[in-house]
Amino acid sequence: MRGIVALAAITLSGAASAEEAKVIELMVIGTYHMNNPGLDLANVKADDVLKPERQRELEALSAALAEFRPTKIVVERIAKTPELLDHRYAEFTPGDLGKNRDERYQVAYRLAHRLGHKHVYAIDEDPGAGEPDYFPFGKVVDWAKANGAEPKLNAALDEVKAEVAQITDLQATHSIAAVLASLNRPEKDERAQAWHYRVLAYGDTEAQPGADLNAMWYLRNAKIFAKLMTVAQPGDRVLVVYGSGHNYWLRHFARTTPGFHNVDPLPYLQKAAAAKP
Repeated sequence: MRGIVALAAITLSGAASAEEAKVIELMVIGTYHMNNPGLDLANVKADDVLKPERQRELEALSAALAEFRPTKIVVERIAKTPELLDHRYAEFTPGDLGKNRDERYQVAYRLAHRLGHKHVYAIDEDPGAGEPDYFPFGKVVDWAKANGAEPKLNAALDEVKAEVAQITDLQATHSIAAVLASLNRPEKDERAQAWHYRVLAYGDTEAQPGADLNAMWYLRNAKIFAKLMTVAQPGDRVLVVYGSGHNYWLRHFARTTPGFHNVDPLPYLQKAAAAKP
């Protein structure tokens, strides 16, 4: 009987191990935009990542992230093919790291090249012709102006600007990895989402622009994750390099979607921050 029980235990253990091997490990690295494109409601003023000391910091970051052993790396870019291949990575050479400040180059492509990846994947989602705006904030502003809520909305925007200013200021005394560690703390995700949910109050029984904003932002992130699901295969270890504003929903999907496991990036970022480049 003991032998049968032992055999059953081994069989169940083996089955569990097989199931665990099929799980997709997903780690999201939320970044600020290192080339200062100025596309967000409030924008970090990024220090020049081409400086020699910043390049050394980025090398330390790449070495730490390599320990995750990602099998696929995906970025915030619109793909031109159904395979969701990032066409820019196909053109990448290490010399680009001395010229291009974009975080996709400095973080994602640097790591992909270090690991010998042939491809980087692009999973972003933007509205095409005739498709709805995924971030209709202008309608929230219009409603606030028409309903005496503009001062309250401006105060909420000041909170966002203050958060962004802290990230800008942090660069003066901290490495890139340390700044990213600050951006990727769970409390940052929760605070950002709470701000979005407060915007639900901007509306009435007829017009509800705050609800529309939340719904469309969710939709964009859901489509991004759905694209990722077409790229990731059971057993993959996927590293996502994306604007930090997407952290909450991408990690939510990683935690709650069957077959996925959310991996905390903080140990890797903190290790890079502690390195002496």
